[in-house]
Amino acid sequence: MSTWNLQNVEKDLKKAFSANSETQLSEILKNNSFLFYELYSRKYGISPNFAEISFGGKFRCDFAWLNDNSGGPEWVLVEVEKPEMKLFTKNNEPTSELNHSIEQVKSWDRYFKENPLEKKRIFGAVSKFRFILVAGKKEDWQTESAIKWRAYHNDTSSVEIRSSDVFLRPLKVAKEKFGELWSFEENPKSLKHSDLEKYWTEYGYMDLWRKVL
Repeated sequence: MSTWNLQNVEKDLKKAFSANSETQLSEILKNNSFLFYELYSRKYGISPNFAEISFGGKFRCDFAWLNDNSGGPEWVLVEVEKPEMKLFTKNNEPTSELNHSIEQVKSWDRYFKENPLEKKRIFGAVSKFRFILVAGKKEDWQTESAIKWRAYHNDTSSVEIRSSDVFLRPLKVAKEKFGELWSFEENPKSLKHSDLEKYWTEYGYMDLWRKVL
C-alpha cells in the first residue's frame, strides 16, 4: 500500500495550480516528500526536508535539506512561488514578481555570508548552498526569449530557477516506478524547523564538518 494517496495528491495539485495558490502548493509539498524527487540530486539515501526555515528575523525559506557530499555538507534552500506566476512582460522582460523572487533568494545568500555564526547555528556546518527558486508554469518558460533568459541566468546566478511542473512530473514516477521512491517513503513528510538542530547534531556525518567549517 502506498505511503501517499496518489489520487488525492494529483487532485490537490491540480486545485493548487488552478487557484494559482502558493499556500496550497506548499501545504501539499509538506505532506508529500516524493514531489521533490526531481530537485534532489541524489534519489537514494536522501536526507529529510525541513519546512519554513526562519533566520535573521525577516527571512524564511520554504524548504531545505542536506546533501551529505564527500566534499562537505551542501544545504539546498528552496523558495516556492505561485505555480502560474506571470514571468515575463509583453516586451519579454522579467516581471517585477519574478525579479522580486530572485532578489529574495539572493538576500539569503547575502545574509549568511554576512552572518557566518548564524549559518553555523542553524545548519551546523555548510560547505556550500544550492539555491532553488520554483516559479511559473512550463509553457511560459518555453518561449524562445524565456529559454535564452533562463539559460543565461542559471549560468551566471547563484539562484537556480525551475518551473512548477517539477512537482507534477514525480506523479508519473510514483505511478510507473513506485519502487524508485523508497528513500522518500522513509522521510514521507517535511519536518519542522524546530527539528533541524536535533537532526544535524545526531548525524555522525556532520561531526567532523562541524569542527572544520
